[in-house]
Amino acid sequence: MASVGVAPTSGLRESTGHGVGVDSLPEEMNDMKIRDDKEMEPTVVEGNGTETGHIIVTTIGGRNGQPKQTISYMAERVVGHGSFGVVFQAKCLETGENVAIKKVLQDKRYKNRELQTMRLLDHPNVVSLKHCFFSTTEKDELYLNLVLEYVPETVHRVIKHYNKLN
Repeated sequence: MASVGVAPTSGLRESTGHGVGVDSLPEEMNDMKIRDDKEMEPTVVEGNGTETGHIIVTTIGGRNGQPKQTISYMAERVVGHGSFGVVFQAKCLETGENVAIKKVLQDKRYKNRELQTMRLLDHPNVVSLKHCFFSTTEKDELYLNLVLEYVPETVHRVIKHYNKLN
């Protein structure tokens, strides 16, 4: 069956190379940069720390001659739940910036490479990792907390919006 030139709805483009009809990523996705951010050293914060209204205090910097800096976040509301954790909208008390804090249980039974992956990614279509820290609970559970750029939309709503434009 011949192609009629309609773009696939998945966002992938049909390859025109060998007539095989294989989907490929859009060209702009090939420009994704990888960063080597060794400046970011996670700290450990004791206490549960991410209940709504709770203030989380952590430290950044202190490497390669940089002074240590204390950063405080106020957890404002839960914006998502997942199998391994929860995402909070929070506000940096020093700058007023809204951030997302993704709190992920570090289960020894699973390899969690999210921190390593997030440290490497640098692309306008990927939320940026601003800071990370670990927290513990009374039950000696260890959580990784990723402080991320806050995006006030869901992927579903963004796709729905752009589908209406086309």
